[in-house]
Amino acid sequence: MYKRELTQKIIKSLGQNPAVAILGPRQIGKTTLAHEIAKGQPSIYLDLENPEDFQKLKDPDHYLGLHADKLVILDEVQRYPDLFMSLRGIIDARRREGRGNGRFLI
Repeated sequence: MYKRELTQKIIKSLGQNPAVAILGPRQIGKTTLAHEIAKGQPSIYLDLENPEDFQKLKDPDHYLGLHADKLVILDEVQRYPDLFMSLRGIIDARRREGRGNGRFLI
């Protein structure tokens, strides 16, 4: 599938879902694709293999709350499995507020 088509499919999926995962083997361009999707919209990128980025999520509810209006890209999220509980809580709260979609790209 061409990168542009895949980018459009993921953007559409973000419009319909609170979180979208990009899955695939290492070194095939998942991070590059995520950066392409983030262009032209407020976003933050966190690489959870980077100790500084990992530390930012020591209190994920607080940090992600500071960036509630942005697409949050969480690269290598499997390094922080406890984060999924916080993401679920944030997603559930946003749904109750009527702002459920397009928040997380993992």
